[in-house]
Amino acid sequence: EIADMLVRSNAVDVVVIDSVAALTPKAEIEGEMGDSHVGLHARLMSQALRKLTANIKRSNTLVIFINQIRMKIGVMFGNPETTTGGNALKFYASVRLDIRRIGTIKKGDVAIGNETKVKVVKNKVSPPFKTAEFDILFGEGISREGEIIDMGVTAKVLDKSGAWYAYNGEKIGQGRDNAREFLRENPDLAREIENRVRESLGIAGRPAAAPAEADEA
Repeated sequence: EIADMLVRSNAVDVVVIDSVAALTPKAEIEGEMGDSHVGLHARLMSQALRKLTANIKRSNTLVIFINQIRMKIGVMFGNPETTTGGNALKFYASVRLDIRRIGTIKKGDVAIGNETKVKVVKNKVSPPFKTAEFDILFGEGISREGEIIDMGVTAKVLDKSGAWYAYNGEKIGQGRDNAREFLRENPDLAREIENRVRESLGIAGRPAAAPAEADEA
């Protein structure tokens, strides 16, 4: 109801529901711990999405549902993984992304982020089944410098020889983590590399950072 009210208000552009698994039907909240509520969560999602979909289209609001993976019991063949909330969300969603952690990024012995892989499992607005890999750093989000390195190598703007990364013949780091830190410490160089990558893709480059304003006397 809150999400529907926000969508209908047209006051926000994006609504994030985290998570579908945590949405609890009223009967379950008011009932006892051992009560059985078979299919109640799925019916709740089906009713809510029928109502939400029309309002989303009218208000042109983006609604993001975050869900969790569960394992089907007794599945011998095929994929045993499923998501909570029944099949309604799978049907109504325009885009579905399968996001998984495939590794840990460490600085010494301390974990500072995750290597993440995303697969588009459904897409009504573009070809599906594409994948992407990127770094998510704790407290920062998706690493822009990591993306610049990956795209730079793909576009042949950066040279990779063994573990070393080089730009215009000059080495910028041994190993991806060191190269990422180098670009973080040299934002002008990172912007230059990014703009060359953008040019190779036919995309307009990022403007140079505005110079700091002089202190008033």
